Amino acid sequence: MPTSPKRALNRAATSRLLPALAAVVALGLLTGCAEAAEPTVDTAASSTADPTPTQDTWQSSDETSTSAPTDTNGEDGGDEGQAGAANPGTASAMLDELAVKGRAPKTGYDGDLFKWRSDTDHNGCDTRNDVLRRDLTDITLKAGTRGCVVLAGTLDDPYAGETSDFDRSANAVDIDHVVARSNAWQTGAAKFDEETLKEFGNDPLNLLAVSSSLNRQKGDGDAATWLPPHRSYRCEYVARQIAVKHKYELWVVPPEKSAMQRVLDTCDDQPAFTDDADWPGPGDGDNVTTKEETRPAKQKSSSSGSSSSSGSGSSSSGSSGGSSGGSATGSSGGSSNSSTYFENCTAAREAGAAPVHRGDPGYGSHLDRDGDGVACE
Repeated sequence: MPTSPKRALNRAATSRLLPALAAVVALGLLTGCAEAAEPTVDTAASSTADPTPTQDTWQSSDETSTSAPTDTNGEDGGDEGQAGAANPGTASAMLDELAVKGRAPKTGYDGDLFKWRSDTDHNGCDTRNDVLRRDLTDITLKAGTRGCVVLAGTLDDPYAGETSDFDRSANAVDIDHVVARSNAWQTGAAKFDEETLKEFGNDPLNLLAVSSSLNRQKGDGDAATWLPPHRSYRCEYVARQIAVKHKYELWVVPPEKSAMQRVLDTCDDQPAFTDDADWPGPGDGDNVTTKEETRPAKQKSSSSGSSSSSGSGSSSSGSSGGSSGGSATGSSGGSSNSSTYFENCTAAREAGAAPVHRGDPGYGSHLDRDGDGVACE
């Protein structure tokens, strides 16, 4: 039976629609599977095309989450006990309060600007002898010095972890600025006024009696370049440096802060260092005795210079040779004195010659402020 034109037209249209309908059904099935496997992002709750949460997103969208990452400075703004937060009252917490900046130039620096050895507490004694009376044991004071000048004692060197004898006629003990003056200058002290520089240079918090060899080895290094060889003292040493910088609002450079934190990570919540407010009074100290100072006999000048080989305290190194020339005039020692000149104590220290004893190359009365024969102590 022949098909009518109308029915033939309908059949043709149906045959064209069936593939299209099949494609729509297949697409719907695929879409449904995709939605079941991975929910779509709620664009109403997201203001960016990238749904990856940033640190700010974590903190703003879920403030109670304990999995929020901390920032690189360890300041996550979280509550006490949150991962990465330093416990209050610790050196680490104090370290986190210090600014972190690059090192400023050394332009204009002069160690003498800090007026080291000034009697800032007006107790009648210079700062070097204040430190010695505080840090030494079994102290012998020089008679007739109002209980100030230390002749001898025993040093328990915190940097070396060893005990040694102190003798004023030698120069085996130095007073270390825990935060070196030049380091302070390059991390904020360049803007200090004259009085603050003087306070910093004579602050009990920043001064320790230590062996001269280690003090000179340290130089002006910070925690990133030098730490005491006595490892068990490093936690306290770094805590003291942090306390000094915190007190004077100095900053730390990035490598310095990293080194400090590495040391503190080995400590058991090292407490923040407390301020050593006062020096001992004149005559105070451990097991104090008093005696007259005995000076070695005055040496005779020799044109050959052989006199340096005589005397009980002579040394070719110049570090202890001054003990044999304690009463010599500034011209003794022949041409060696006239050929060496230090404009100030900073120059003497940079040359590794400080302290300079009367009779040593480079000694000058302009370096010896108290006239005791030992300059740039």
